[in-house]
Amino acid sequence: MTRSIQQLFNLEGRTALITGGSRGLGLQMAQALGEAGARLVISSRKASELETACAQLRAQGFDAHWIAADGLKEEEVHQLAEASLKHLGHIDILVNNAGATGGAPAEDHPVAGWDKVMNLNVRSYFLLSQHVARASMIPRRHGRIINTASIAGLGGNPPGMKTIAYNTSKGAVITFTQALACEWGHHGITVNAICPGVFPTKMAAGLLDTLGAQYIEHVPLRRVGDDEDLKGLAVLWASDAGKHITGQWLAVDGGVSALAGG
Repeated sequence: MTRSIQQLFNLEGRTALITGGSRGLGLQMAQALGEAGARLVISSRKASELETACAQLRAQGFDAHWIAADGLKEEEVHQLAEASLKHLGHIDILVNNAGATGGAPAEDHPVAGWDKVMNLNVRSYFLLSQHVARASMIPRRHGRIINTASIAGLGGNPPGMKTIAYNTSKGAVITFTQALACEWGHHGITVNAICPGVFPTKMAAGLLDTLGAQYIEHVPLRRVGDDEDLKGLAVLWASDAGKHITGQWLAVDGGVSALAGG
């Protein structure tokens, strides 16, 4: 029998692990998945921020748990996966969202800064996806992986923005998403990416402080993202409403990526 749209978007009985879930875009996506009925584990480096975020989620009536882990450390990534599986029993939805940025002219960019951005934004996504898939998604022949990329991964930047490592890492996330989707599709796993534009997050604070109204004038919708703008897409990628969508990325940027030259 054909299911209703409410049934297709329903995540009751599903489980989700969200990295970088203590604030910003990760917390927004955790809220969306919780509202759709999923049980949640959120993770980031700082226990204090996780406690606050988890209390907020529980106050909204969600089944939420937190685990602190540093995505730059392989052993902690594996520990996060194992602890999440122990708590949830299995993982239906993995949201790879933890990330870092850094700015410097390409000719002066420190190698240590490059490695940090690439390792957290790309390597940690691979490690966690691999562990979760092997332990839970492949044996159960079901999984939804959502990777946070960025419109910065679609090309270069306007003058004044010098984030070569960040752009490169987010371009890699898009290709990683496509390659993983092709490899794991026969296991019943979908892999998709969200490419946010500018949202008022801690990571984007510098850009908004520097460009502010000038940037907003460049956005076709004349605003930055808000606390609701990722929710619909996150639930689509995570639910049966998106069960035949894989290897795709979608920009949530107010139309910036549709402009000539990006």
